[in-house]
Amino acid sequence: MSSTGRAHLVQSDNAWEDKTENFARISRLLDAAPIAPGDLVVLVEMFDTGFSFNLSKTADTDGRTLEFIRGTAAGRGVTLQGSRTVLGPEGKGRNRVTVAGPDGSVLCEYDKIHPFSFGREGEHFIGGTEVTTYRWGGTVVCPLICYDLRFPEAFRAGMRMGAEVFTVPANWPAPRKTHRRALGIARAIENQAYVLCVNRVGQEPPTQGGGGVTYDGGSYAADFMGEIVADGDDGRSRVLSVGLDLQGLRRWREKFPALRDARLLDRPA
Repeated sequence: MSSTGRAHLVQSDNAWEDKTENFARISRLLDAAPIAPGDLVVLVEMFDTGFSFNLSKTADTDGRTLEFIRGTAAGRGVTLQGSRTVLGPEGKGRNRVTVAGPDGSVLCEYDKIHPFSFGREGEHFIGGTEVTTYRWGGTVVCPLICYDLRFPEAFRAGMRMGAEVFTVPANWPAPRKTHRRALGIARAIENQAYVLCVNRVGQEPPTQGGGGVTYDGGSYAADFMGEIVADGDDGRSRVLSVGLDLQGLRRWREKFPALRDARLLDRPA
């Protein structure tokens, strides 16, 4: 198994409901970053449209976003993880991670299990039912999305599937930034894993019943000891690049084998 890996967290300012512009912005950010074949690239939640509930405009019914993910992965020889809106048969959305490998093939798709009810996401999107993983080089990655960060059982399920790295693309508002940081560190410590949280910057227009939500980035990578090893807390569009010491992670799991003591508790009747 590979002992190292290099990941790139794309902290972007997403144009509202404008896929063409967002594809161009992501491409420019990647062009300027030290990305090499074999690396992992993680885009923010709904990178193609922003956190919009206008499904008639944002749903990837024509496959443009899927093709951007696949084409960008193949063109750069990387594993690329993006998030897009997909319509279900009942007309509601799925907030879906799609991961493409260096050859452009789809490696994994994950539907956000926990729609953000406080922000009315649950009125327009249906949550998924399964945690999943994919292989990146010699390690296993578990993709989750934004609000999932508040639910440790989803991470525990990924750990039991062999995950050493968790990715959490987000549209996480600025007023709760300390929650995002504390929760990600906790998930890293308790699962003895890397947690890669990538959050957007910028502001939404006041179109969804509120005054417009502000995002300040704050993307980060927390290692298996809970240390922040890469930090994008500067509020600007950028690519945050980080090397992952997977051999160190495995040594820590052997030295302090807390995961062997994990138990699943049945729900009370």
